[in-house]
Amino acid sequence: MDRFIALADPTRRRIVEMLGEAPLGAGEITARFSISAPAISQHLKVLKEAGLVSVEVRGQRRIYRLDPAGLDAFDAWVRKVRGFWGARLDGLEQELEKPVSGEGEA
Repeated sequence: MDRFIALADPTRRRIVEMLGEAPLGAGEITARFSISAPAISQHLKVLKEAGLVSVEVRGQRRIYRLDPAGLDAFDAWVRKVRGFWGARLDGLEQELEKPVSGEGEA
């Protein structure tokens, strides 16, 4: 699943923010929301399929944490886009600073 689609949902973004602070069990995540456990489970499934979180099974507990590989891929895309626009905006700035012919003539 596309990482951007996964992060389009505000609940999933909040889960990612929470996991950025510390790994959490599924029950701990659910307790922080006013929606049902099955709904949170679906959100976690989407995040896992998108490669943004990983899960560790400890007995009957599932511990979720951010997946660095998924975040690195997301970060690489952001850097690429920033590089693309940075160069374009620098070129635009240079063009805008060029004097216009006839400018300043009275």
